[in-house]
Amino acid sequence: MPRRKNRNRWMNPIPQLRMSATAFVRVVAVVLLAAVLIAPANTRVEAHGYLVRAIPEDRAVLERAPVRVQYWFSESLERDYSILTIRDAQGNMIAEGGVDARDAALLSVRLPTDLPDGAYLSELRIAFASDGHVIYETRTFFVGVSADGGFVGAARSDLPLPLEIFWRSILLPAQILLFGVFAAYALVFVPAWGNTEYPQGLLPPRVMRRLTWIAWAALILALAGNILALLQASMAFFSADLGRVIHDNLWSIVRTGTRFGDTWTWRMILLVGAAGLLVTAAYFKREYPWAVKASWTAGGWLMALVMGTMSISSHAAGSLTLPWAALFSDWIHGMGVGIWAGGAAVIALVLPVALKPLMGDERRIATLAALSKFTRIAAAGMFIVVATGIYSASNWITEPDDLPTPYGSTLAIKILLVALLIGIGAAHHITLRPERYQRFEKLRARVGTFVNSLRLEAVFVLLVLIGVAFLSSSPVPQLSIEGRGAPPLTDTQVSDGIEITVTITPGGPGVNTFDVVLTDGDGQPIDGTPVYLQNSSPSRDIRGDMHILENLGGGLYVGAGAEIDQPGDWRTVVISSVGVFARDWTITAEAAVIQSRPPSWLNLAALLLVIAALGYAVSPPVMRYARKLDFSPAALTVAGVSITASVALIFVTLYIIDETNAQYERAINPPPQIINPLLPSTDLLREGETIAYTQCGWEGQDSLSMLMNRLPATRDETLYAITFEGFEELPPCPTTLTETERWAVVAFVRAKETVTALRMLNQE
Repeated sequence: MPRRKNRNRWMNPIPQLRMSATAFVRVVAVVLLAAVLIAPANTRVEAHGYLVRAIPEDRAVLERAPVRVQYWFSESLERDYSILTIRDAQGNMIAEGGVDARDAALLSVRLPTDLPDGAYLSELRIAFASDGHVIYETRTFFVGVSADGGFVGAARSDLPLPLEIFWRSILLPAQILLFGVFAAYALVFVPAWGNTEYPQGLLPPRVMRRLTWIAWAALILALAGNILALLQASMAFFSADLGRVIHDNLWSIVRTGTRFGDTWTWRMILLVGAAGLLVTAAYFKREYPWAVKASWTAGGWLMALVMGTMSISSHAAGSLTLPWAALFSDWIHGMGVGIWAGGAAVIALVLPVALKPLMGDERRIATLAALSKFTRIAAAGMFIVVATGIYSASNWITEPDDLPTPYGSTLAIKILLVALLIGIGAAHHITLRPERYQRFEKLRARVGTFVNSLRLEAVFVLLVLIGVAFLSSSPVPQLSIEGRGAPPLTDTQVSDGIEITVTITPGGPGVNTFDVVLTDGDGQPIDGTPVYLQNSSPSRDIRGDMHILENLGGGLYVGAGAEIDQPGDWRTVVISSVGVFARDWTITAEAAVIQSRPPSWLNLAALLLVIAALGYAVSPPVMRYARKLDFSPAALTVAGVSITASVALIFVTLYIIDETNAQYERAINPPPQIINPLLPSTDLLREGETIAYTQCGWEGQDSLSMLMNRLPATRDETLYAITFEGFEELPPCPTTLTETERWAVVAFVRAKETVTALRMLNQE
């Protein structure tokens, strides 16, 4: 709806000179200072990932050397820049490894099979894929000796480099301020001062010029900070100085070959897009003045996406508790900061120019016109920042011991800074409304005019500038995770003189790695023979895939799988051409590598607080829409019945879906009536072959090959029944067979599935 031309007459423009280079530098300096205003709420702790499982544990004392050393992290690692090195007590390198090919969050290294007793040091160089942080840590373990003698690893070193402190203190405030200038234009200045007499943006030229210069200054700082971020990340990834990074184009490798680089590229594209919108507004403002408002409004949406790239590369993306909620909370946290603190900084920079030609009450009325619009959205932004900040803290502060950590200290300082920022806002409010707050006359007299309160704000910003770079890099506390010290499952058996050692790591539900070591009677490793491994749950009569293990040399064969899906009794069978291994394990939930953490009551309460803050933020348009609705008793009754019925229908539908899925699962995997009690062994397989071929008459039968093709979907109790009933052309086995002999036939048929089993059996 067009505005009346006589509205806001006090905003008529006054002649202005073009900004000189010196003036531009001054504005850039002021913008850099004011941008840091967002730091109190934006110290979201750009933390690093953390260790969730280590085998062996730090300072563990082991009776025998492990096959591999493995460390699982809460986030994926950069494969080309993460290294694990094992050294002995004299500093000699024993082995070197990196990110596992099957799990990007696992750092592992294979150890020599003849590792002597002694103390060993694990040197970890960890490059997190999400935020590009590179940290160093050393851990120790002992084989066959006690953990004495002062041989300890160094504490994790993740302190930010000076260049990191510098670029973070530029990039984060500049992006928030750029978001704030677009938001303040669309949500504050145009609604408060907009006038159709100024078609080029609906604001007086002097105001548009100041907004434009603020936007360009913040954009230039954001681009510069982003470039410095790439250079610093490249220095960390390659352990190189700045000169080498630039000369050898190492930055280009990081930009195109890492996840950090992918996020960085998208952020640069969006920032360049924001520059394009500013150029569009300036270029078309005379011919198409409507393009100015459209471009500036679009800039706010574009910067919201930029804030999203910061969330993607923050630690929120690696949260183990409701990661989608942590990511969304971090995103709206940044936007709340931009609206509240970034908008406040923009208003502080624009008001002196906007009010310059005004005097007395006209000046105060003009100020109130803007602040009355800003107060509502600033309150919404403040509530969102506080609520999301509490939710973020609830993910990492899980026990009292987390409070004296760097994160806990950062959180305390953050709360203090936010309180100071709220206090400054209250001082602005009091100085602009003296008639309402006469009881604060002494405070108002000390603060003086509104300009004085702005100066107070500048002092506050200066204090924040000193601490912002350190606050933004504080690591989160190491979470307490149950079962972290549970040892992996391992056992050694001898089959036909061959020693077979099997290790399942970490030995809990979820993804596990499988290590098989083969050595002959003289202790020499056996390489080059096919090795098959299969895990099964006898109580449910289900089996996982048959894994063909990879030979890494030194008699070590490795694989990985996720078929162990729940706690309970599981059976592992390893078949090779040189021997058979079979073992029943008890799998416990505590030994699993943690993939997620259930939300605590504090998480849920904080999440409800976030929802309430969002509800408050969107309440004005909702209320405007609600005024148009029919609230008659009949309409309310119909609406209530409809909503109740819809909710009930949703719950009933979900229940039916769950019950249908459960019935389907029970139908395809019913509990077995007969459970296989025998562990396969070389002798048992040979016995089963003899019975099947000589007593059952199955040798050379085509139906046996047909049965082999169905083995992956055939249960052991079905094979057991076939020994009584037969299958196609296969005759039933003699009724004189004992239960053990029938299970031996089942073991033989199951082992015949693998080529290695055939080779083993045909050797005799």
